[in-house]
Amino acid sequence: MCKVSSHGATRLWITAAALLAPVALVCALPAAAQYPGQIKNDDQNAAGLRAVGVLEWTGGEDHPKAGRLIPICIYDGQDLEDAGEYMARPAPLAVESEVEYQLFENGKPVGLFDIDTAGQQQGFWVGFGKWKPLPKPKPAPAQVARIDEDDAQSDVPILHRKHNSGSGSGNGSGDAASDSSASAPDPDRPTLHKGGDASAGSDSSGSGSSSGSGSGDTASDSSAPAPDPNRPTLHRSDDTSSSAGASPSGSGRPRLKKKNDDNEAYVEDVATVTNPDRPHLFYGKAAGYSSPVLSSLVGLPIDMHQEVAVSDAKSRPEHLWSYIWANPGDEDKMKAAMEDLARTALGLNPPPAPRPKPAHKSSSARKPSTPAPPPPAPAPLLVDQFRVFELAYGSGATMVLSAHTLSTGAQEKFVTLVAQPDLYGGVAVLIKNITDAARLDSTPRMKLIDAVDALADNRGELLFELRGATQRQFALYRVLRGDATRIFLTAATAIGAAAAAAPTGE
Repeated sequence: MCKVSSHGATRLWITAAALLAPVALVCALPAAAQYPGQIKNDDQNAAGLRAVGVLEWTGGEDHPKAGRLIPICIYDGQDLEDAGEYMARPAPLAVESEVEYQLFENGKPVGLFDIDTAGQQQGFWVGFGKWKPLPKPKPAPAQVARIDEDDAQSDVPILHRKHNSGSGSGNGSGDAASDSSASAPDPDRPTLHKGGDASAGSDSSGSGSSSGSGSGDTASDSSAPAPDPNRPTLHRSDDTSSSAGASPSGSGRPRLKKKNDDNEAYVEDVATVTNPDRPHLFYGKAAGYSSPVLSSLVGLPIDMHQEVAVSDAKSRPEHLWSYIWANPGDEDKMKAAMEDLARTALGLNPPPAPRPKPAHKSSSARKPSTPAPPPPAPAPLLVDQFRVFELAYGSGATMVLSAHTLSTGAQEKFVTLVAQPDLYGGVAVLIKNITDAARLDSTPRMKLIDAVDALADNRGELLFELRGATQRQFALYRVLRGDATRIFLTAATAIGAAAAAAPTGE
């Protein structure tokens, strides 16, 4: 029989523990790897959908005549999708009924637009609805004055009872002093009496008459005022005291005349009306009733206005896009510089005047030198809009200028410039769009709508309409680090304008 000493048992236990420790560590690694450390709720952290559209309308903002909402893009948290095709079943998600858009002007909310119906117009989906004002902000809660706890007792009102004049007969000197300080009752104060009160003097046949009363009752009867004969009295409809044939409530009360009265107006029951042209109100829907057709906008009228519309399930802080110049004169300087660049791009600036020839010297009398001709006037340029944005906090100024020439027809030219001030006080052009009316389909005209935060990252993008002769698109441009990049472009859609007729051969 083999015996193991206690020291040997200890060494065996340590050896077994050393051998099992790596196995336990390896077994524990998968369990530790499965523990995430912090559990996140995907529903709360997932980005909600954010739709961007353009509201177009005619008339005033308070009373628009006709309007439509054009869906532009939807941001699903990762990519920008075309809102005109996103989840179309058959209408796209962006123009489904009861979808609400918030209207913005330079980043400031100015109203709401609720989608009621949707339909296709010239090949693209549009939404029709109602324009509503912004809800009024809730009033601030009333500020309650704080009470000083040290002096709280001094502000508490105290009610005093009226002292009885007869209590002084049975009390001590203290009660008598309090009774003497009480003021005497006012004899002119009105007193209310019950209907059967003898002191009122109205009932002369009761037990409380003055013949059977004491001196106190006689004094009270003499002080009661006599009833006013001119005081109006209300009578019931069955009152027999009114004269026969007279109106119960007096001759001045208006009353409705009956139908049989001659030359008098009357009210007739609607059920017995025989006039066939009289309108009737009824409950429910009539046969053939359908949803109301809202006023829609067709084509591109001259007086059409455009505004950015955003639909987002989350409430986000307001972010204004206007840029504030450090020097007010810098804005005029930059606008003049961009107008000069626009004239140069359109070829409106005249060529430089030739230098005058040097005069030949002669021994005879010198001829007077001719003065230099004045510089030519700047070419006419019609500026459509000039906007300055701060697309991100501290990002500097981003300027957009759109203009066209005075020419008409195919000779009319358009230019759009997107630029930023450079380090030397000049203008650095980021986007230059030049086209004319004869080639709008190949090179559409860029028309600025506004800045909008399409990616929900608190940074604005420039939303342009690319308008051609027969089609148009919408594009988003992001300006970052001195460069402008187009990040989204919608599909080409027809605008209902008649295409220009092809020129015939001679």
